[in-house]
Amino acid sequence: MQFHHHGYVSGEPRVQDAMGTGIDRPAELPDRMDVLIVGSGPAGMLLAAQMSQFPQVATRIIERRDGRLVLGQADGIQPRSVETFQAFGFAERIVAEAYNIAYMNFWGPDPENPRNIVRTARTEDYAFKISEFPHLIVNQARVLDYFAEAAAHGPGRIVPDYGIEFAGLTVHDAGEYPVEVRVRYAAGRRAGQERTIRAKYVVGCDGARSGVREAIGRKHVGGISAHAWGVMDVLVNTDFPDWRTKCAINAEAGNILHIPREGGYLSRMYIDLGEVPEGDNHHVRQTPIEEIIRRANEILRPYSIDVRQVAWHSVYEVGHRVTDKFDDVPVGDERAPRVFLTGDACHTHSAKAGQGMNVSMQDGFNLGWKLGHVLTGLSPEELLATYSAERQPVAQQLIDFDREWSSLMARKPEEISDPQDLATYYLATAEFPSGFMTQYGPSAIVGAASHQALAAGFPLGKRFKSVEVVRVCDGKAVHLGHPAKADGRWRIYAFADAPAAGEPSALAEWAAWMSSPDSPVARHTPVGADVDAVFDVKAIYQQGFEDVDIAKVPELFLPRTGPLGLTDWEKVYAAAPSAWTTADIFAERELSRDGVVVVVRPDQYVADVLPLTATEELAAFFARVLVAHSVPVAG
Repeated sequence: MQFHHHGYVSGEPRVQDAMGTGIDRPAELPDRMDVLIVGSGPAGMLLAAQMSQFPQVATRIIERRDGRLVLGQADGIQPRSVETFQAFGFAERIVAEAYNIAYMNFWGPDPENPRNIVRTARTEDYAFKISEFPHLIVNQARVLDYFAEAAAHGPGRIVPDYGIEFAGLTVHDAGEYPVEVRVRYAAGRRAGQERTIRAKYVVGCDGARSGVREAIGRKHVGGISAHAWGVMDVLVNTDFPDWRTKCAINAEAGNILHIPREGGYLSRMYIDLGEVPEGDNHHVRQTPIEEIIRRANEILRPYSIDVRQVAWHSVYEVGHRVTDKFDDVPVGDERAPRVFLTGDACHTHSAKAGQGMNVSMQDGFNLGWKLGHVLTGLSPEELLATYSAERQPVAQQLIDFDREWSSLMARKPEEISDPQDLATYYLATAEFPSGFMTQYGPSAIVGAASHQALAAGFPLGKRFKSVEVVRVCDGKAVHLGHPAKADGRWRIYAFADAPAAGEPSALAEWAAWMSSPDSPVARHTPVGADVDAVFDVKAIYQQGFEDVDIAKVPELFLPRTGPLGLTDWEKVYAAAPSAWTTADIFAERELSRDGVVVVVRPDQYVADVLPLTATEELAAFFARVLVAHSVPVAG
């Protein structure tokens, strides 16, 4: 963590100084704002935390509830989400309180007594093989608490406006605040009162029954399967030996997905309630908790559970729906969008794949920096069209995966030819449920693959997959991607060619160009801003850290920033293995020893891969994405 660059800090360093709209932020919902977020679920709260890093932008978030969420329904946190938490500054804290999944066990009918179940497989959790981040179980309410803290402690000082619900909107063709929104006070002294406010942009994060979706005429496409599941969070005594291990249980009496929860005692159980008769008209949703517990004990034979407390329970029918578009612009219309949909407002599915909250948060991460860039004048408004274009295909992939996983989970024993096939599928598809399969196609913000071979381990359009390197200034082994915070900046990683620092090299020539008036830094950094306000540029040398003379490193990688003009020493790294790490990022990510530039978006996805000599291509890439300021920068 870096701080003190604006002067000595003696208090909590996570609390940033209030700036812009965060200074004297009005307690009452104002009549006009730049961004109105509707709903404080995972997508909405992440978006609020991101927008708090753009304090020039007036952002408000309304929530119908009268306070924070107490009991969340979602609980599965995939490694990509933990990586995102790292960017928002709370990964270590939430990992400490969560249940960390180490194994997933599989149970099936006992061949000698099919009415009973036996363990058929024990598998390491998929996260161990593909990421430095774990697979967690933690209450959604706690995730929202951490994002709320990040939003409140950011420069924008954003806090939810509780007790206010969305009542409708109209998008006008003209005006500085073209979205007219009707809101209604749902709690407090003004309960029942309606008022009209105006915004430049509105984001619907208001769930599966989204009023924002209905207001812009978007439709959920898909349906509900004829299968029901009961779900309960319970405190029990039991003789089932895998009670504190995640399990998929397939029995003659039905199926259970069992997931231990945080805290050491609580567990969640998804219990198969069977096929829903035609014409049931959702009557199955009235199944009492006593029947759900009875079904669970029937499936668990010869084991049983003695339920001491039910913290929460529900019944649902598996539904798979994707909204026809994630913004308000009709297909074929080239105007910029004004209203966006995220999370359950635009995609719904079963809970058993543990993806809903995770994909919703990535919706918010994808949209937040784009709104911030447009509203602060960094990017043209055309950037906003990429939100729906990128996230809608991801939602469809999620639906397809969830449909397959749900079908496998709901099978009867006689439909299973290989008792190992569910475990095999679980491991074979690990990259998708981990959140790492997403790959955005070529666009204004994802370059062509012309030079992909120079960095084969950083696929274009996929998230930047970090590797340990050694920070030269102090010899500490750190993951290269972990210092990248959700601050709206672009990352440019310059992987050096073979010569050492101070010797003539392609990296030195590239650094000289990046410090010139022709570079993206000079063209796109606002007047008076720090030299790294838009671009966080880092160098990674091939040598060991002892062999990198930091005094000979180009000044580009040792910028002076903040009101005191202090040197940032933490942008220079060494790749060669050392006493602290055996990793060599050049080898592990198949990087060219002639050097390569890897451009990473503010949401951590690889945007371009270029040779060190391709300066014109790098300038052209950012000319498509960012507005030119064409004035020499400070520092």
